[in-house]
This record gives sequence, C-alpha cells and structure tokens, in this order.
Amino acid sequence: MSRREIEIMDRNGSSKNNPIEDPNYEDSQSKKMKKNEEEHVESVEMVFESKEVPTWQKQLTVRAFVVSFVLGILFSFIVMKLNLTTGIIPSLNVSAGLLGFFFIKIWTKFMSKAGILKQPFTRQENTVIQTCVVATSGIAFSGGFGSYLFGMSDVVARQSTELNNAQNIKNPSLGWMIAFLFVVSFLGLFSVVPLRKIMIIDFKLTYPSGTATAHLINSFHTPQGAKLAKKQVRELGKFFSFSFFWGFFQWFFTGGDDCGFVNFPTFGLEAYQHKFYFDFSATYVGVGMICPYLINISLLVGAVLSWGIMWPLIDTRKGVWYPADLSPSSLHGLQGYKVFIAIAMILGDGAYNFVKVLGRTLFGIYQQVKTKDTVLPVDNSPSSSTSPSISYDDQKRTELFLRDQIPAWFAISGYVIIAIISIVTVPHIFTQLKWYHIVVIYIIAPVLAFCNAYGCGLTDWSLASTYGKLAIFTIGAWAGASHGGVLAGLAACGVMMNIVSTASDLMQDFKTGYMTLASPRSMFVSQIIGTAMGCVICPCVFWLFYKAFHDLGLPGSQYPAPYALVYRNMAILGVDGFSALPKNCLVLCYIFFAAAVVINGIRDGAGKRVAQFIPIPMAMAIPFYLGGYFAIDMCVGSLILFIWRKVNRAKADAFGPAVASGLICGDGIWTLPSSILALLGVQPPICMKFLSSKQNTKVDAFLQG
Repeated sequence: MSRREIEIMDRNGSSKNNPIEDPNYEDSQSKKMKKNEEEHVESVEMVFESKEVPTWQKQLTVRAFVVSFVLGILFSFIVMKLNLTTGIIPSLNVSAGLLGFFFIKIWTKFMSKAGILKQPFTRQENTVIQTCVVATSGIAFSGGFGSYLFGMSDVVARQSTELNNAQNIKNPSLGWMIAFLFVVSFLGLFSVVPLRKIMIIDFKLTYPSGTATAHLINSFHTPQGAKLAKKQVRELGKFFSFSFFWGFFQWFFTGGDDCGFVNFPTFGLEAYQHKFYFDFSATYVGVGMICPYLINISLLVGAVLSWGIMWPLIDTRKGVWYPADLSPSSLHGLQGYKVFIAIAMILGDGAYNFVKVLGRTLFGIYQQVKTKDTVLPVDNSPSSSTSPSISYDDQKRTELFLRDQIPAWFAISGYVIIAIISIVTVPHIFTQLKWYHIVVIYIIAPVLAFCNAYGCGLTDWSLASTYGKLAIFTIGAWAGASHGGVLAGLAACGVMMNIVSTASDLMQDFKTGYMTLASPRSMFVSQIIGTAMGCVICPCVFWLFYKAFHDLGLPGSQYPAPYALVYRNMAILGVDGFSALPKNCLVLCYIFFAAAVVINGIRDGAGKRVAQFIPIPMAMAIPFYLGGYFAIDMCVGSLILFIWRKVNRAKADAFGPAVASGLICGDGIWTLPSSILALLGVQPPICMKFLSSKQNTKVDAFLQG
C-alpha cells in the first residue's frame, strides 16, 4: 500500500505509510533517477516545459477512475489477505503508479489507433490514479478488518476469557461496517486541508514517501522512463502469472486440516511444531523483497527468541505458572504469554516513537515559527515562498500549487457537518460508545491529525495506530467494564485511527501532487473518491473472506487475524487492568516493554552505520504470537534480492520491485477464486500431509487392519 505500519503497524499506519519500511527508505530506482536528474538535467520541470499542464477538472478523467476502481479491488484483496495473516503490509505505491501507467497507456494507444483519443495521458492523471488506488486499499488497513473491527467479533472474544459477554461483542455485518466507515473515514481529509500550504511550501516538509512516488511518476513520463516502465510491467506480469498459478496448484493439495505446501516441514517435524518452516508463500517472498533487510532479520530474531527459546522454557513451567489442563488457546496459559508479551513490545516501541516523533514535531514547529517570527498561517495568500531566490522547479510548482485553492471555509464546514453526522450515527451503531465520547475525540482529533501529518513529513512515520491505542485505553476506561468498555474502546480506536491516518495520507498526496504539478483540488477529489470506493469495496472483500473461510480468526488457521486478538486484549487491559494475565506474565511484560524502549534508544544513539545491525523491536514482536514461518519466507525474499544485486545490481534495482509486486499481486488475487470455490463448497481433491515414521506405521496398520 504504501508505508504501512508494522504491526505493523506503528511506523506508518496510513494507507500511504508503511510501518514496515525503514523511515529513510526510498525505492532505489527513484534514488537513481534523482541522481541522474541532478547530474544530467538542470531542472525536472524544464524537461516537461513543452507539455501543457491540464486544468484540475481535466486531471480527473473517467478512465482514471475506472482503472482506479479495478486496481482498488485488486489491492484491497492483497491488503486484506496480508491483514488477516500476519499484518505486515509492504508499500504498494510503486505498483499502483506502475500499473496505472500501464493500463492507461494501453487505453490511450487503443483510442489513438481508433482515432478517438481526446486527451493524452499525463503525469498529473497518473498521480490521480495512484492516489485513488492507495486511498481505496488503505481502508482495508485503517478499517480495522484485521485489528479493532474484527476484534469485536465473538470469534475473537471466545479466545479471551475476560469480558466476552454480549455487550462487549459485535459481529461483522456488511451494513453497519459500510455505514461506520462512511461516517468516520472522511474527517481526516478535511481536518488538515487548511494547513496544506504551511506543510508543503512554508515548512517545506520532505514527506519522503510522497517525494519518492513523485520522482517515480515523473520518470515514467519521460521517454526513457516510459520504456523502462514497460519492461517493468512485463516482469510484473510474468511473476503475477507464476504466483497466481502457483497458488492454484497448491490449492489441489489442501483437502483437509494441516494439508498442503503451506504445512511443509522444511526443517523437520520438530522444527515444524515450533513454527519454523518454509510455507512456499509467494506473497511473503515478495514482501521480503520489498522490505528492508533489517525488518526481515528482526522478524527472524524475534521468532528464534520466542519460539526457539522462551516458549519452550515457559512450557516447562506448566502446572507451576499456569494450570496444565488449559486449552492451547487459553489466555491464562502459554497463549497468554505469547499475546501479552507481544503487546508489551508493541506498546514499548510505539511509546518510544510517539515521544520521539512528537518531540521532533513540536521542536520543528517551534523552529519554524521562531525562524519566520510569525504564527502559523492558515490563509491561502501567497507568501515569500515565491521569492525569486528559490529554484525554477519550486517557483513553477508553488505557482501551480497555489492556483487551485481549496477554501478554508469549505474544509472547516465539511469537518463540522461530517462530525455532526458521525456524532449522531456512530452511537446507533455502537451503543456502548456515547455521543460525548465522540465529541471529545473530534475536538482533539484535528490537533492529533496535524501532529501526525507534520511528524510524517519529517520522519515518514505515521503514528496512526499509536493514537488508536490511546483511544482504546482512554475511552475504554472512561466507559467502564459494566458499560461495554471493550467495545467502546475498540470503536473509539477506529474513529481516531481513521482521522489521523487519512490526514497524513492526504498530505503525502499533496506533496506528490506538488512535485508532479497535479492540482491540490484534483488530489483532494481523488482522495475523496478513493476513500468512498474503499468504504464499499473493503467491507465487501472482508465479507467474502468472512463467509468463505469459517475458521477465520482462529489460531493456526489459514487466516488467524492475529492483531484482532491483540487489539481486543489491549481493550481488556484498559478496562479491566491486569487480571487477565497468567503468573509472572506481568513481570515479563515490564521487561520486554523496557527492552523495546532501550533497544530503540540504542538504535537512535548509535548512528546509522551501527543501527543497521540492531533489530527493530516492533518487527521482533510480530512472530511472538504467530511463529517464524513467514519470517523465513521473507528472509528467502531478501536472500533472492541480495544475490540478484551481487550478480547485477542495476537490473535488481530496476526490476526488483516489479518482480516482488508481481508475486504479491498474483497470490493475492488467487484469493478471490479460492474464496468463491469455498463459498460454493468445492473441496480440494487431495490432502498432502506429513507424518513421522511412527505415526505413518500406525496409520498403515490401521488401514490394513
């Protein structure tokens, strides 16, 4: 999607911000392109000087939104699958821009041959498509289908022994999910619109991911870039086909529990029991090729620490620390240590980065105000930004960026109107969440949205899920256990996450639009339309998963939705304290919370050269609950890319993201036909299962007897 959170979630929680990326990570291709620009051309905008910039209305074409709708569905399936498996979502911005470029090029070529082409394809239209697609699929993340929203269901509640009564449960339903998303997903867009000039022009925030995306789109629309883009799409198509048919092939061998290649005991049956195996997932091999090496190594370190060392040791305390006769899924047993220690690391990492980014945000604002000797402007009047001392590119971009204004009164009125509708509507969807809870959220949300958007501009980190967790604890405790505090906290998390997430997303889009000369109005309209499409598409995609896979959300299933249980237990902690924790679990939680803070502090203090060898606590926490199998997949992806770069670095940098995107997209879209087959009751014909020699002997004896 884009820089989304690691949780992923805590580094970038928005549809445009991928937490699992290193904050300074930019696609190597865009870096190379920027270097070439600096060396060989004086100005990017001089390259495009002969091309007329279309009006903002002409940037919003029917063909752009048709392509965005198709790609939005594709990417929603991908993000939903990742959400419901491990929660690790790579940046799909490059794929969105690349596929948008490819489809519109085919469209315009066909229309040109037919003699009915009315408008050429521009980089502004390409930016509109990329924005719309990422906004659509971003709802699959901020909508909470793998976290807070699904955490309300009885499937997840049954895995917790605390507060699983009727008033703390709300099962998914297509109607209320769509209604909820429509009344909470647009507020963030209106909350920061009056500050767009301050962020982009006055403060000159970098928004690294938005900048990298703009460089890529600009490069696509040069003759050399268009030629490379066609080759990249060809590679993406090859690996898309391979990944899709590999998923189809694997399906034939999954006719039963624990069957198929996904349960292949690669390193032996003993290692398999401890979740160490390669499950032949094209998706996570592709994700591993996109994610920085450090993320993948951190995941593997976390898996070894937890499943290789800690859980076997705690298991030896069975009957002492916790009753020996508990079910494997009971939170009062070993499962409790897995879940709550992971939560402690996530909260520790989130707390550290919240304080760090908020501190940098406040200091940056102070420096900006002090330097300019003025208060924050919210008017749309041109400023000294158009000073002749700035570069030609900045003059050109600033002139066009300030031309198509979005009036402040429009943004403020939109925020107030939608807030009133939401205050009236949401308590009818969640009776446990009172109107005054929502009023308080909406009063402080614009401030938090500004902080998140500003911090994201400085660091490329969105703290959307951290703000969501704050809402879980504060609103849940305010509502109280006897008044459905768990459900109130989870619903409040959704309200808050959607606001602060979309705010940073929109500002990233404004930065991309600024650098591609796309109008702020076209960016805003594209984000609105993409969000509206996501509010319908994403619940429908989730509903398909929910109805097709009856073990959705269960530990050990194909789609365990691990963060749904994590978020629900955060809500329980906020409402009920630590009564749900097994013996000595709280002490271990304190230790790992502190360890996450200390490790982050060491990483920041050691410098970039040393920090690249220190694991990231957020990434380490994910395998604590799930196991190491997906970390092995991702490390295989890293290994492939590493070897490829050693053999031919230029080719790996140019085509690596396309190959990875093809693997992810093909396997992701296979989910659609496999879901339909499941709904129709079509069962795979073969069960491929692996047994020890002793078990096999018993089975043979039973069959022969």
